[in-house]
Amino acid sequence: MQSTLQTDNNAAQVEPDFLPLLGTDYVEFYVGNARQAAHFYKTAFGFQSLAYAGPETGMKDKASYVIRQNKLTFVLTTPLRPHNPVADHIQQHGDGVKFLALQVDDASGAWKETTQRGGISYMEPTSLKDDSGEIVMSGIHTYGDTVHLFIERKNYSGIFMPGFKAWESAYNPSETGLLYVDHCVGNVGWNQMDPWVKFYEDVMGFRNILTFDDSDISTEYSALMSKVMSNGNGYVKFPINEPAIGKKKSQVEEYLDYYNGAGVQHVAIASADIVGTVTELQKRGIEFLKIPGSYYKDVLDRVGKIDEDLEPLSKLGILIDRDEEGYLLQIFSKPLQDRPTIFFEIIQRKGAKSFGKGNFKALFEALEREQDARGNL
Repeated sequence: MQSTLQTDNNAAQVEPDFLPLLGTDYVEFYVGNARQAAHFYKTAFGFQSLAYAGPETGMKDKASYVIRQNKLTFVLTTPLRPHNPVADHIQQHGDGVKFLALQVDDASGAWKETTQRGGISYMEPTSLKDDSGEIVMSGIHTYGDTVHLFIERKNYSGIFMPGFKAWESAYNPSETGLLYVDHCVGNVGWNQMDPWVKFYEDVMGFRNILTFDDSDISTEYSALMSKVMSNGNGYVKFPINEPAIGKKKSQVEEYLDYYNGAGVQHVAIASADIVGTVTELQKRGIEFLKIPGSYYKDVLDRVGKIDEDLEPLSKLGILIDRDEEGYLLQIFSKPLQDRPTIFFEIIQRKGAKSFGKGNFKALFEALEREQDARGNL
């Protein structure tokens, strides 16, 4: 089977979107030390302090630091005592994504529609109020311990949400050009990709817009399969990966082993100047996967003319791919913590709507070199 890209030629025949999404509201990580994690993300990635909740604001069992860069918002949450859901999540998975929060106009309607279609409720519609107005939030479970929250903030003018106060900091490193969440990739277990594809189709009204099998994403040693799910307006995309049989352990298997189950593998973040962004991130200590120089010898024969000079792309290790709509530039960080689990992708789209199929072999080989160094290949 070859990869296939579904277009919107038959859009007139598609039923109305029962779950209209406005985009990613925020990504919340459960981490062992949120204060230190916030400092890391500010220093290394250029996030700015936004809001805080903890004992000082009446939240006794955990503390949360909210950081933002342009339209990209992260929440970093840590437990203050053992034996609570946050602590248990970290014990099981290490640092990782707990909530993929999606902005909607009607959180109550989103919860009703998705639970009626088979979604398992995480949170019934809940109203949070303060002097700045009201936020309504609800949520459903998805793969592993990951949760989709629906956030309705049209009647709220506060800094983040009720229960949080503004986080003022004298330490505010310059931004690095990160703009918003392009997509979030989930890793699931053996033979679990199609059931979760069906979940997104049936429960959330997503479409499978792109499919890769093990002939598309493989090397001599390992392979995986992937399907890209997109909501109706294309604002939210969730590729779903599962392992495929290979001679050795794939990156998805390594992730599942260390994360102890399914979860978010990486967050892809958009940039309008990937060369400038990656140059600055490297100066701040972020490490990226190494791409051999041989990749660049014939890459322009494959992708055609691009606006950028090839030399800085080669120096930084930025990958290039093209589809019918244009081309894209992308690069992948090494894992952001000691467990080889979550990492970031930086992506700049120059018209392309795909996900870099032409780069899969080079990317997989780079990942395998890292796995081999850890003794996990």
